[in-house]
Amino acid sequence: MASFNEVDPLAGEGRGSLEPRLPRPERKTRWWLWILILVLFGFGCLGAWLHFAGGTGDAAAQTNAAGARARGFGAGGLPAVPVVVAAVQRGDLPVYFNGLGTATAFYTVTVHTRVDGQLEQVLFKEGQFVHQGDLLVTIDPRPFQVQLEQAQGQLVKDEAQRRDAQVNADRYMALYKAGIISKQQTDTQEALVQQFDGAIQSDKAQIDNAKLQLTYCHVASPITGRVGLRLIDPGNIVHANDVNGLVVITQLQPIAVIFTLPQDQLPQVYAKLRAGGQLPADAYDRNDANKIETGKLLTIDNQIDTTTGTYRLKAVFPNADNALFPNQFVNVHLLVDVQRGLLVFPAAAIQRGPQGTYVYAVDNTGAARIRPVTVALTSGDKVGLNAGLDPGVQVVTDGQDRLQDGSKVVASFAPGAGGGSVSSPQSAGGQASPGRPGGRRQAAGQSQ
Repeated sequence: MASFNEVDPLAGEGRGSLEPRLPRPERKTRWWLWILILVLFGFGCLGAWLHFAGGTGDAAAQTNAAGARARGFGAGGLPAVPVVVAAVQRGDLPVYFNGLGTATAFYTVTVHTRVDGQLEQVLFKEGQFVHQGDLLVTIDPRPFQVQLEQAQGQLVKDEAQRRDAQVNADRYMALYKAGIISKQQTDTQEALVQQFDGAIQSDKAQIDNAKLQLTYCHVASPITGRVGLRLIDPGNIVHANDVNGLVVITQLQPIAVIFTLPQDQLPQVYAKLRAGGQLPADAYDRNDANKIETGKLLTIDNQIDTTTGTYRLKAVFPNADNALFPNQFVNVHLLVDVQRGLLVFPAAAIQRGPQGTYVYAVDNTGAARIRPVTVALTSGDKVGLNAGLDPGVQVVTDGQDRLQDGSKVVASFAPGAGGGSVSSPQSAGGQASPGRPGGRRQAAGQSQ
């Protein structure tokens, strides 16, 4: 018989066990091992790739750098700076002295009447160009015609009296020779004849004066020039001592320009005049942009203005097209010398810093390099150097504010400079054409 405490091992299979089940031991997981394997595998693949790609790395880097430069990038991946350049060329620069001046009529005449009378006719039109001798106005000539006739009548009378006195003088001489009358009576009669001679001469002068007064009744132009506004109308009584006159005539061809220059420039100008040289002078408008006329220096004043430290000069211009007008404000550029064989390029290339003046010059590698220079002459928009650059070197004229020494640049020539755009800094061309003398012009060390 089985014991009461014994339990059938198979009994728990089909029904619930009365005793508690013992816990089974847990399995140890290996997930971190798989991660470690994957990481090691990744490092191995990376090392293999670097090993096989290392031989072509330098070539690829060079190819990428060349592609970056072709796309406009410089060293280190920085973009190349677009700039405008001009080529340095050897040439001549004129030395101009600039002054402010005023156009002045070469002759100015206020026409006055020389006789008193009524103004009958005005034969000119206001603003008309007249020639010397052209009739301008007429004055009533009748009073002077009457004076002429009176003088002529007096002449006839005195001539008749003189003939009578001469006959009597001849008789007295015959009686004196016969001893009938005294010498005193003969001399008195001779003196009477001479008195009538004087009266006749005075009568002739009166006639000439009356004729002259008649001539003055016809007022002619004393010079060739332009008539201004009429100052008096027909019908008015005019007098020889009138202040305003009849009309003002100004000679415009040629015309003069009075201008001033600093007294420091007097020796150079005076030396040229004493040597007999003709100094050309150009007249520009008030903006100093457009040339109006070309003339020559006539003379300089005989004293310096102590108030302004300047002296006055007078230039003459043909003014064939009447472009200059009296009292017109102009800028005068006086050519006093020409400096030859300078290194010439646009003045816009000049930069100034603590160490002095310099330019950015583009070298053969396409980099902008700082080149110190000393300006010998500035003439308008051009500067000239005695040395410091070589002809053909390209200097940067626009875009310097974005440059440093060694910056890579993409260079192009300014429109109209003659070179057009260039593909590489090594390309030459585009010589700047010399501009007209304008603006401020001064030699180095000379004040304007």
